[in-house]
Amino acid sequence: MTLLTVWADDDPDIALVHTEDGDEIAAELKRLGVRFDRWPVVEGLPAEPTSDEVLAAYAEHVRRVVDTEGYVLVDALYLTPSDDPEWAAKAGEARQKFLAEHTHDDDEDRFFARGAGAFYLHVDGKVYAVLCEAGDLLSVPANTTHWFDMGTRPDYVAIRFFHDDEGWVGNFTGDRPADSFADFDTLVATR
Repeated sequence: MTLLTVWADDDPDIALVHTEDGDEIAAELKRLGVRFDRWPVVEGLPAEPTSDEVLAAYAEHVRRVVDTEGYVLVDALYLTPSDDPEWAAKAGEARQKFLAEHTHDDDEDRFFARGAGAFYLHVDGKVYAVLCEAGDLLSVPANTTHWFDMGTRPDYVAIRFFHDDEGWVGNFTGDRPADSFADFDTLVATR
């Protein structure tokens, strides 16, 4: 289940909200201008799917979002554990980059076709952690300060939507509040 946890940005020890109620999550996020939706999960994707395979599996839903929101670039990516000895180091390096607080000039829309990841939105003196799982679509509005945690053993397939051909471009703040708040692995354990 999707999980929303909210803290005051100066008190990471006391959760103000901790819920798996989909309606409550959607309502809380809507107040921030964040779009949250759920799609049926398509079973049978390969362990290491191509972008085309993922987009074909969700073609109807992707087309609806593109038509509604005007996206011009849509792709899919996966990150899955590997026996490659270099995998852990590469995954850890990618994780550290996304843990740095940043914004984007564009909306950041992600749909999780498999696995999970946590978006942390830093808005109006609060931190909103949204633990997204398979079937979740989250749209972080442009210029919203946030970070993303995929955990110490990332395993997910996600569809990404962009309004321009540049794709993912982060404007980093230099702050690391992620070091103070419950990380992905801790959120998963608290459900």
